[in-house]
Formats: sequence, structure tokens, C-alpha cells
Amino acid sequence: MTRINCAVYVRKSTEKGLELEFNSLHNQEEACRSYILSQAFNNWEYFKTYTDGGISGGTMERPALKQMLEDIRHGLIQTVVVYKVDRLSRSIMDFHNMMKEFDKYGCSFVSITQAFDTSTSMGKLTLNMLLSFAQFEREVSSERVRDKIRASKAKGLWTGGIPKLGYDIIDKKLVINSIEAEQVKDIFESYLKCESLAELETFVQTKGITHKHWITNKGVEKGGKPLKTSALHRLLHEKIYLGLIENKKTGQTFKGHHQAIISKELWEQVQNKLKENDKCKNSNHVPNNNLLTGKLFNTEGTAFGNQANSKKKSTKRYYYAIKGLFLPTEQIDKLTKEAISEILDSNLNGINKDSSLALKLINFADMDYLKQRNFIRNFVNKIIYQKDRLTFFFNTDPLILSAYTGNALNENNNPLDFIADNTNNQIIYEKQVIINRGLSSNIYNAGKVGLMSINDNNRLIVRALAYAWKFKKLYEKGLSTDDIAKQEKMSKRTIYKYLNLAYLSPRIINQLLDGTLNINLQTLFEIASKNLSFDEQEKILNLQFLENL
Repeated sequence: MTRINCAVYVRKSTEKGLELEFNSLHNQEEACRSYILSQAFNNWEYFKTYTDGGISGGTMERPALKQMLEDIRHGLIQTVVVYKVDRLSRSIMDFHNMMKEFDKYGCSFVSITQAFDTSTSMGKLTLNMLLSFAQFEREVSSERVRDKIRASKAKGLWTGGIPKLGYDIIDKKLVINSIEAEQVKDIFESYLKCESLAELETFVQTKGITHKHWITNKGVEKGGKPLKTSALHRLLHEKIYLGLIENKKTGQTFKGHHQAIISKELWEQVQNKLKENDKCKNSNHVPNNNLLTGKLFNTEGTAFGNQANSKKKSTKRYYYAIKGLFLPTEQIDKLTKEAISEILDSNLNGINKDSSLALKLINFADMDYLKQRNFIRNFVNKIIYQKDRLTFFFNTDPLILSAYTGNALNENNNPLDFIADNTNNQIIYEKQVIINRGLSSNIYNAGKVGLMSINDNNRLIVRALAYAWKFKKLYEKGLSTDDIAKQEKMSKRTIYKYLNLAYLSPRIINQLLDGTLNINLQTLFEIASKNLSFDEQEKILNLQFLENL
């Protein structure tokens, strides 16, 4: 007689009691194994127990169940034994699909406490009736829980869930966390000053405000991640901060037992602002989210607009005016801040006395985010982008600057080349830049470019050359490229790229290091990979240099 492998499947909906030495799962398994032993005359043999603890029978997303079905498909199991039918499933549809799978691979099903034979029509009817009652019981239980939650909310009670920023949960009640409550107030008040949720996201990041950090009853740490635009949008709509408990399914709100963090007046102002911005999104008007929108132009006078690129849970923003050229806002904004700091730390030669004094009384580095943003918008008249430079036009009107002056005098007196246009109350300052494609800030779209200052570009090239010479030294010692890649935790392709740099023309290397040659790293990689002679390498670079003039 052919041996029949019997699998035992046991399940418990909740985790309560699983820590006991003998729990419900043990009881189910013991009863099922005893039944299999009693059927030894039919050549039944115990094969394996599949256990899903703390998982509902209303879902198929159960690890042990999936493994058991996979073993059935491989012919390892001929009979599945359960304590009760609802241990396998509480859904008629899921059970029906499983029975089809069992029949397909010649596997039978037995419930040891409910006698039926699935090979007969009466047995199948009995099975479906039992399943109907199991599903009914599950749905009634769910309705009971929902009714209890609805009644608790109507009484203003906290019904559980993920804690909200600004509150701690003590004895199942919401209690204000004073530090987080100030952060919530800051978010609501700052939204009225910011132009958009995107701007608010940048603001909260500079302030170090994150999602609520909390610890579960099992001691697992949760939260603490950065607040993104969508999360801020939800937070600004949370009525819990008004001292209310909301039933989001019915839209009803009830007076809560917890204290409010936000006043009704501030709440209404924020809701009105949110509605205004929502209307803007539904129209053809796009809000000015970027710091330098309306300030940045190309040489033909075309203003750069805004563009965003969202991938992999991250949004990259760009200034766009010329077809095929996208300037990352993060890098343009950084270069602008660097230029402002260089002007404020300079000797300010040629600037009229009132403007010079006002500039020296501005503490740009210590301004808070919103004040610094406002200052940049007023200090920058315009910026003109060219292929290798940014030309800044800074406003030196003493009346405008006086709104940002403090008591501390900036004693830095660095020499700096700029044009002082006192007639028009402005400074004209040029900053050399270089385009680098494929930077980390541009990882989501290789067709868009990264922009950096000449100094930053030179540092990037020096670091690349250092890697190149290091890998060359290892290679000449006898290490293979595979060994170097493993040692440096880089791809083999990356090792080859850097090794090629080590065989560039010495004249090119000298020009790079003494600053007489400005070129981006991408172009260097391309030239180095062509296996050209030194003269050919220099010829290509000379042609590119002439094109850039």
C-alpha cells in the first residue's frame, strides 16, 4: 500500500497566549498527530507541521500556508489535517481556491473535529456550510470591533493606533509632549510663512523635526523618519490638534479628552491657505516653490522655470529654461549662498559707506531658515547663467539691507573681485562653475546635469586622481582588478574607470593640478577610456577648451 504523507496545519488569529509553554497551537498539533497515528492502518504517516501564529484566517498572506501549498505542488503531501475547518481559512472564496489546488495535485483534506468526506457532493455541501458560518463569525466579530471603536470615538476617547507627533500615550490616553507640541505649533505657523508644502518640507528638515519617535509594547523602536510633503499635508489636516477626535469614515468629530495644541484661529488660517494652494494645483498656475524662481535667467533673457522629478520616494527639483539643460536647484541655491557669504566676508572696496556698513552688520550664517530665504529673495536682483559662470547682481540699497542688520560687525576683510555699481545700488559678481553629469545628486536622471564651483570640481578631480594612483599601485603589485574591486567595495567597471585616469598625459595632469585647465570629471573619464596617445589626449582637450571660449 502506498504511503500517504500527512501535513498538519495549525493557526491562531492573535499572538495572545503564544508565549505559554502549552498553547492553542500545541493543542491543535497534538490532536492532529494523534488522529494521524490512529489512521496508521490506512498507511498514513506524519510528514510535517505548518504553523501560523498571530495571523487572521481571512488572508492568504501566511508564510506557513504558502510553504505548505508549495510542498503540495511538489507532491510531498497527500493529505492535510487540521483541527477545525476555520483553521485553514475563514474565507469561502480562499477555501474554494485552495480546494481546487488540492484536487489538482491529488491532495485530500481532513478536519478531525468535523467529520465529512470531500469526495461526495454531501460532504462538499457540509464543508461550504461550515465555511459560511466561519466567515459569518469573522464578519460579526469585525462589526463588533468597529461598533466599539465608533462608540469610543463618540465619547472622545483615544482608540489606539500610531501615536501622533505632539502627544504621548499614557494609560491609553493622549498626553501632551511639550517639546513635540512646540514642533507642531512651529509647523502650523511656518506653513503660513512658506509658499508651499515643498518649502515647508525643507524648513522642517533644517529644524530637525521628524515623524513621531515611539516604542511599541514589544520594545521595538518606530518612527523618527524625515517628514515629507505628503506627511506634512496629513499633519496639517489632523483635527486631533484642535482637541477633537475624528471618525474619518463618517466625517464626524467629537470633543476629545485630550488637550488641544493648536488654536482654532491658527487652524482656520492654515486650512484657508491649504485650500488656496489646492486651487493653484488645479489650475494652470504653478506656485513658485524654488528659492531663485524669477531671479535666474540665461544670456538671452529667458527666465528659468521650475521642474520636479520624483523617483524612488525622492523628489529632485530643477531650474529649466534651455532645452536639454536642467540645473539642480540644490546646487544652484548652494552656489548662490556661497557667493553671498563671499561678498559679506570681502573688503567691499568701492561700495558706498552706508551700504558697506549695512552689509557688514548682516549675520547671514546664523539667520533662521525663513529669514535667510527672505533675505536671499531681496538681496539677489538677478542671476545670469552662462556655460561656465554665474553672474550675480546683488542689491545694496541700505533701506532694504537695514531689515536684516544686527549688532555684530563682520570683521572679515577678504580681497574679492567684483564691480560696485553704486548708481544702481548693486554689486556685480561672477562665479566660475562647471557642469558635471552623473553626480550623486543627479542619480535619478542621467540626462540632467550637476553644477558645481570650480573649486569643488577641482577637489573632485584631485580625489579621482588619488583613487587612480592608488589602484594603479595595487595593480602593479600583482592584485587583479577583481581583488581590488572586492577590497575597495566597488564594481570592477569603476576600478577600470579610475585605472584609466592613472595613464593620462603628464602634461594634462600638471595643468589640472596647477589650475590652468578646467574640465569636468566626466570628460576626463571619457578621454582616459579611449586608449589614446598623450598627444591625442592633449589635442582633444585643446579642441574642447577652444569650444568653451
